[in-house]
Parts: sequence; structure tokens; C-alpha cells
Amino acid sequence: MPLTPTHRYDDIIDRPHHRSSTRPHMPLRKRAAQFMPFAALSGYDAIIMETARQTQQRVELGDDERQVLDERLRHIVEHASDHPQVSVTFFMPDPRKDGGVYVTVGDTLRRIDTVHRLLILGNGQTIALQDIVDIHEIAANR
Repeated sequence: MPLTPTHRYDDIIDRPHHRSSTRPHMPLRKRAAQFMPFAALSGYDAIIMETARQTQQRVELGDDERQVLDERLRHIVEHASDHPQVSVTFFMPDPRKDGGVYVTVGDTLRRIDTVHRLLILGNGQTIALQDIVDIHEIAANR
């Protein structure tokens, strides 16, 4: 006999809800957890986003560009004790994949470490001299 809207569940609607006599009643919080969505591929979205993230390849400077950059660095080294404001564009290698990104920062020059070939800015950031592709003195703190 097919169920009609008026006869649906008429035989059980008034019966008491069954409770197990051998197992404790599950709290509502735990019952809700069993209906939460299941992510079979957890972390997959992050992997896709990482794969899609673009990086740039390091560009090698030509001889003329390298000579101009060396002259600017030499000038800044000569005035490093004045702690000039500099704008530095450098290549930051990506820790997770090939390539990296070019970054430009502006700050006070704290010092140049000639032993380790590092430019150290006022905020503590260190930049390897071989990664620098452009540098300008913004203003001197005299």
C-alpha cells in the first residue's frame, strides 16, 4: 500500500524514542560531529594554490647595468657612516619553488658587511649584495 501524505508515519509517530540500555546517550556536540563535512583531500586546495603561485626567474644584469650598480654601491659604501636613506631592489629567492620575486624596500642603511657581502638596513633586514639589481640613495641623514 503506497504511503499518502495523511498516512505517512502514522504507525510510529506516537511511539517513544528508543534509548539503548547498554550504551550511554551521546551528547549533542558529539552527535553533530558525525554530520560535519568530510574532506577526503585535506590540504589539496593549499597544494593547488601553491602550484598556481607565480614566481619570477632571476635576471642577470648586463655589463653596463652591473657597472652602474657597482658605482652606486661604491658611492653608498663611501657614505655608509652617514646612514643614508636608500631604496633597494633585490631578488628574493622563493624557499619552496624555483625562482623568486623582486622586492623594493626603502630604509636607512645601518651598515654594509663586506666580509659576508650583506647590506644591513635600519629595520634589521639583510640583503645579499649579489641579489641587488638596483639601489638609489634617497636622502642623507646629515
